[in-house]
Amino acid sequence: MEFDLVVVGLGYVGLPLAREAARAGLRVAGLDRDAAVVDGLAAGRSHIDDVADAEVAAMVARGFRPTADAAVIATARTVVICVPTPLSSDQGPDLTAVVGATRGVAEHLRPGMLVVLESTTYPGTTDEVMRPLLEAGGLTAGVDFHLAFSPERIDPGNPVYGVHNTPKIVGGHTPECASAAAAFYGKFVERVVQAKGTREAEMAKLLENTYRHVNIALVNEMAVFCHELGIDLWDAIDCAATKPFGFQAFRPGPGVGGHCIPIDPNYLSYKVRSLGYPFRFVELAQEINDRMPRYVADRAQQLLNREGRALKGAKVLLLGVTYKPDIADQRESPSLAVARRLRRLGAELVFHDPHVPSWEVDGDPVPRAGDLPAALEEADLTLLLQNHRDYDAAELADRAKLLLDTRGAVPDRPTVESL
Repeated sequence: MEFDLVVVGLGYVGLPLAREAARAGLRVAGLDRDAAVVDGLAAGRSHIDDVADAEVAAMVARGFRPTADAAVIATARTVVICVPTPLSSDQGPDLTAVVGATRGVAEHLRPGMLVVLESTTYPGTTDEVMRPLLEAGGLTAGVDFHLAFSPERIDPGNPVYGVHNTPKIVGGHTPECASAAAAFYGKFVERVVQAKGTREAEMAKLLENTYRHVNIALVNEMAVFCHELGIDLWDAIDCAATKPFGFQAFRPGPGVGGHCIPIDPNYLSYKVRSLGYPFRFVELAQEINDRMPRYVADRAQQLLNREGRALKGAKVLLLGVTYKPDIADQRESPSLAVARRLRRLGAELVFHDPHVPSWEVDGDPVPRAGDLPAALEEADLTLLLQNHRDYDAAELADRAKLLLDTRGAVPDRPTVESL
């Protein structure tokens, strides 16, 4: 059987892509090396927040085939690679998964196939890393097969924008490659935007996330000195946001999380350093955002000191350990770094998160509060780290003995302090 699309990597990017293509009537297969993921999908079970079990069951009913057998690639008209691109131990790009997936495609590459990379990476990856691997078998990109880059724009938990209605950028190795990629995505995406080439498409993704990274760092640094100056930064931001032009509101927090903001700007910084000089703006933003968990822990210690209580031995309740509200995704969540610091200072931790049934810090389980109202009243200090919709801000303010609000969500009380 021939498939219109084989998605390599069925995670937070690949599975929503496969779902949208299947909805549009394309014959879709998904390749993932995790047998548990493959078996679950085949049985109609989803493993990510943004795709429901019923949607997976509907995909399977339409002919969606999840598999761990790379031979399925040989049956594809189009292959889209959606594998993770984490940071290496030296904070540079780790393209192990991209290289592995590309080699797998190269083994089954055939004339006329379209190969697209969606994994976020540094400019030049598609041409300098993928293309030589794909061409090693004798076929030439832009002549025998099409090669393109199309940055993923998945926003987990976003109820408004998904694959179908978020504009899709495509950059081709040649204009013909770009046209082929645009025609493919145009079958299930409302608007396709063609970049000048693969490097421009790769840079567009990094620009989007570096913009957010730098602006979050700005307000995080302002939060530190506004506290010292006695200024309510949250109110200042709300006032500034009334300007109908020239300003976009960003708000401080305990750090940055998810795959994009803590990681993607480092890919751009890596590429700039290869030219012989640092990308100082990004590196400074990274430094500011990385120190926020420590700052939150220090503020917690100051709050308890103010009440005549030491942090060592104090019972601290952490509310919300995911990186975004209203989802279960914990990737790069700053809550982990906050918890590490509090533990080093001797705090006794308890956590609550409506989306997370169990949670560990460096392999050590943290007790989960089953009864939230009781836990609020028992804790010496409560930290709101993620403002899930399930939390009643007024109840948090009324029940907590002492509360540090890192999200600007809880009403003013003598016992409440905002970051």
